[in-house]
Amino acid sequence: MQEEKRTVRIAALADLHITSTDKGTWTDCFKEINTSADILLLCGDLTDTGDESEAEILYNELKTFSIPVVGVLGNHDYEKGRQKIIRNIIQGHNNVHILDGEAVVLHDIGFAGVKGFGGGFNGHMLSMFGENAMKAFVQESVDEALHLDRALAKIEKEHPGMKKIAVLHYSPVAETIAGESEQIYPFLGSSRLAEPLIRRKVTAAFHGHAHQGKLQGMLEEVKIFNVARPILLKEGLPKPFFIFDV
Repeated sequence: MQEEKRTVRIAALADLHITSTDKGTWTDCFKEINTSADILLLCGDLTDTGDESEAEILYNELKTFSIPVVGVLGNHDYEKGRQKIIRNIIQGHNNVHILDGEAVVLHDIGFAGVKGFGGGFNGHMLSMFGENAMKAFVQESVDEALHLDRALAKIEKEHPGMKKIAVLHYSPVAETIAGESEQIYPFLGSSRLAEPLIRRKVTAAFHGHAHQGKLQGMLEEVKIFNVARPILLKEGLPKPFFIFDV
């Protein structure tokens, strides 16, 4: 008789906003995640001002982990234009994977990650029309969606039938940013990220960025989770991380 596959426990959180004074702040939380989950997802804004010193602090905190860590960068990590340096520092550990349009397979699950970008949702999406600055804004959103689709396609091609998880910073749906001011919706995510999630039959997608949103939403059959730290604290969780079983 074929052995039944065990459940994989995924811990997820976003918007750590590590500062220069946060040394040791995450040690207890990370130790608990390491013993209660099989994989940790970090969904962007890992640093507060995009500084290497903040990334170094997170790097040292991540030494706690024996389980693999999969993450993406967020807009705060891009603040000083040092995102490549920050990425290299944080994924200095062999079991840490900071994705930027790439995919990684862990515990027989495929993880595809991009930062994502803004642009708005559904009938209110910005169009590629007008000034070059507006076209560039929309093009960034289109490019991020294409990178996500290629990463998911790679998993499908190399591992047909494998379950897929998307790791994002910006939201693919308006539902999980509800609670934020509607005026800033175009800067919190884009429906362009939704299309590859649906077409590639992703099991779940995790994001952060919207601190005043809500924890859970749906995109047809895809479960969407906003795991920004303020959201998790608002939910009354004993520790600022969310557990999802696959």
